[in-house]
Amino acid sequence: MRLLTTPLAASFALLPLATSAAPPAVVTDIAVIAALAETVLGDLGQATVLLPPGADAHSYQLRPSQAAALQSADLVFWVGEELTPWLGRTLAATAPKGKAVALFDAPETYRRAYGETSAHDEDHTAGAAHDGDDHEGIDPHAWLDPANAQAWLAIIASELAAADPANAATYAANAKVGSTRIAAIDADLSARLSPLADLPFVVFHDAYGYFADHYGLTIAGALNQSDASAPGAAHLSELRADLEAGGIVCAFPEVGHDPRQLSLVLHGTEVRAGAALDPTGGTLPTGVGLYEALLNDIATKLSDCLEPR
Repeated sequence: MRLLTTPLAASFALLPLATSAAPPAVVTDIAVIAALAETVLGDLGQATVLLPPGADAHSYQLRPSQAAALQSADLVFWVGEELTPWLGRTLAATAPKGKAVALFDAPETYRRAYGETSAHDEDHTAGAAHDGDDHEGIDPHAWLDPANAQAWLAIIASELAAADPANAATYAANAKVGSTRIAAIDADLSARLSPLADLPFVVFHDAYGYFADHYGLTIAGALNQSDASAPGAAHLSELRADLEAGGIVCAFPEVGHDPRQLSLVLHGTEVRAGAALDPTGGTLPTGVGLYEALLNDIATKLSDCLEPR
């Protein structure tokens, strides 16, 4: 018996096969968090970054298109109120459909206070700084400790898996690969920076404590005690005295900030001026490799100035 092909039967034959649902739409506050998220997403998607290069992380006004992306996001990964308070206010006011994950608030995150001088070692238990701390005194630049970045990869993978169970194994595998990459550059930087441990330096603002703690470096002071405050006359006078006293090798300006004030403080001293540091990686190419590039960029600029001449 010959089967007849009717127009209706032919139309069914042309229908595409069913496909799995799209991966979650991800929004992040800063590019370095997007890089971690995209490491976990892999080929499944990209993250939308709210803060453009050069913008002030502490005070930013979302464009309408960004507000729409935030509103429709399935997952929002951000550092937390301590870094981007404007995003916290926006999330509270708009109540986006998806889940917002403040990585800085995770129990796995090692947190340090501004001005803290103790080294980051095994005595720092995960989340130990959470209870009883004044958030205004907590340094939010926690991604500059590679151990935090590795913990955040695992958190991002877990949240993506919960939102998209079909791809859970892929997210877990991608996070593991990303963590291995971070471990590799961490080992390289530890070897490169170890000879610089006893060479004090000054930074533009107190954002590099996680990095210095992790690699055993010596920060002798900061022009600004936080990136949301300006230095007072007494602080500038004290810093100038420290620079004149000798022993401090270098001072580093910062991307996005006028270097003239630091230059004035350095004038007449023997302290060398280093290249401008970029704690958020805003000047680096975006994408999966941004986090490793950020660590390497800071390490290279420190080494170029601090190494004996």
